Amino acid sequence: MTIEIRLLGPGDEAVLAQVAQDVFDNDVDPALTRRFLADPRHHIAVAVEDGQVVGFASAVDYIHPDKPAELWINEVGVAPALQRRGIASALMRAMLDHGRTLGCSTAWLGTERSNAAAMGLYRAIGGRLAEADAVFEWDLEESS
Repeated sequence: MTIEIRLLGPGDEAVLAQVAQDVFDNDVDPALTRRFLADPRHHIAVAVEDGQVVGFASAVDYIHPDKPAELWINEVGVAPALQRRGIASALMRAMLDHGRTLGCSTAWLGTERSNAAAMGLYRAIGGRLAEADAVFEWDLEESS
């Protein structure tokens, strides 16, 4: 098995046209792909095997008036049949390295404490468990 880890950018939309089942939560939408890849603050690293995306890590870099640049890692996914083979670790390392090249001082993400695989992965690649453990969300498509 030869897996290539690569960062995508504008012009790489076709790469996300061939994605293994259950890598993303939903089907990849070509219009959203174009918008994502055109935005310089959106980042995606993919794992490609035989022309098919079998894993990814996506992130956003951002700044704030009182904080240096940070990298928020939004999501990591690997095809179920290829999990526990080091693909997620390679994707995370690629994304963390990319964050460094962007000048980010910190990278962070959220996961459920009950997700043992994710907790193990993030610890294994040097992540520290933060004190915060509450996540709130709002459905912005609902009427107020």
